[in-house]
Amino acid sequence: MSERKPLRSARWFGRPDKYGFYARSWMRNQGIPSEMFDGRPVIGICNTWSELTPCNAHLRQLAEHVKRGILVAGGLPLEFPVMSLGETLVRPTAMLYRNQVSIDVEETLRANPIDGVVLLAGCDKTTPALLMGAASVDLPTVLVSGGPMLNGRVRGKQVGSGTDVIRFAEAVQIGTMSQEEFYEAEASMSRSPGSCMTMGTASTMASLAEAMGIALPYNATWPAVDSRRAVLAEKSGHHIVDLVRTDVPMSKIVTREALENAIVVNGGIGGSTNAVVHLIALAGRLGLELTLDDWDRLGRVVPCLLDLMPSGQFLMEEFCYAGGLPALMKELKPLLHGGCITVEGATIADRLDEAECFDRTVIRTLEEPFKPLGGIAVLRGNLAPSGAVIKPSAASPELMKHRGRAVVFENMPDFKKRIDDPDLDVDADSILVLKHGGPIGYPGMPEIGNMPLPKKLRAAGVLDMVRISDARMSGTAFGTVVLHVAPEAAIGGPLALVRNGDFIELDVEARSLNLDVSEAELAQRRAEWTPPPPHYDRGYGRMFLDNVQQADRGVDFGFLVGGSGHPVPAESA
Repeated sequence: MSERKPLRSARWFGRPDKYGFYARSWMRNQGIPSEMFDGRPVIGICNTWSELTPCNAHLRQLAEHVKRGILVAGGLPLEFPVMSLGETLVRPTAMLYRNQVSIDVEETLRANPIDGVVLLAGCDKTTPALLMGAASVDLPTVLVSGGPMLNGRVRGKQVGSGTDVIRFAEAVQIGTMSQEEFYEAEASMSRSPGSCMTMGTASTMASLAEAMGIALPYNATWPAVDSRRAVLAEKSGHHIVDLVRTDVPMSKIVTREALENAIVVNGGIGGSTNAVVHLIALAGRLGLELTLDDWDRLGRVVPCLLDLMPSGQFLMEEFCYAGGLPALMKELKPLLHGGCITVEGATIADRLDEAECFDRTVIRTLEEPFKPLGGIAVLRGNLAPSGAVIKPSAASPELMKHRGRAVVFENMPDFKKRIDDPDLDVDADSILVLKHGGPIGYPGMPEIGNMPLPKKLRAAGVLDMVRISDARMSGTAFGTVVLHVAPEAAIGGPLALVRNGDFIELDVEARSLNLDVSEAELAQRRAEWTPPPPHYDRGYGRMFLDNVQQADRGVDFGFLVGGSGHPVPAESA
């Protein structure tokens, strides 16, 4: 029988000298008894609770269930906070701070006597930020999501986060919904703790964590207020202690094959385009190469099986009651790496054996999918040499191959100023182009890519147009929207050179996005182009501008690619 690997925490709590005295004595002021320092695993609970992050405001209660599971399994739970990111309040965008939170997680884990960690996440950027930070340290890890809200209900109808907000705002503007009805919907949409109950980025990333095996089954779909989520949290506490004792680090679970499973599942659920940048960044932290080409190759063969907003009509409650992600993944089983291990010690294939679908109107089959195209399509051409993405399941089929005249907006203030001008030279065949929405240009790459249509066209009944930008869009959004154009306009990418009246050709089937302007003309425009001034000259903002990579590289900092592991640092004295 091989000797068990010494725990990291023993280098703090297991010493008979003054360093051990310091570590144990100061922890005792919290009422921790001496037997808790007997060599049992010390488990960190990384909590993104904050009243400024509505999606995560219930995580303090969920942490208590995780603690109970850790204690019952023989571990010592120690909860700690990190910066929390709420997409609804943080400006200019929560994405600007995703990398900062990942650094917070990484350095807290490495600097402290922690043997394994449970990550408590919810709102969009908290899940990838915590996974990225934990990946850089590579300790045993389990992720627990806060879960989706209950379905919104107003005037006898279901309403979904984000997706219906977009529709309501447009309806108010063109006069088909009153301001009073708008306020009534506001009060009826977010009626319980939890994150968006549409397939936004929060639900997408919770689903992908489950698909990768780093979270337990049904992590994505139990509602935040369902008692079974508390049970899942307690079970996660059990499993993290087992992972520490058997020495299973995060990298043994989130492998290349697990990441590929996540891409396939993203197609099956009609998941958010934001997953592209998050998974590429996560792979980089693990020392794995994941590219846009992988997203396109794996996504091409995956239909959308889930009828859920924004691609469909239902919400996360219906997905849960229909059998949840395990039921959907069972349909995708021929496309998955079934041998990938999970945090509970089973394989992905084992998880799916007992899964069952209870509602075929919500979860469809491979033979009869909800929509034929579910994966993210990656476009390239002279307008996006490093790539751009589009979500076919949320787009209009008739616009997937389109040639139109560009109506160009230099930035978001320019867009807001002119989009509803009755004299704007635009028609339904035009292509709206927004510049300076990328990582450096905005800064932070906000969710502004799904530009509202011109008021005069909406009033005339136009429901969708091709829109192109170097920005992102919310997972709750919809439309024929081309995003993440790289290189971005702010660093002189071809998007910066587009002018009003230029013709652009989009062909999703051919995976092409081209500007119909001669190379000679583009060269002349490039010579005339000057970069915009930087948004920051100090602090984290300056560090972001100096180190952020483009969308095709996951918008991570270059110096964070590849992890540093978890060696025990030297003593402070």
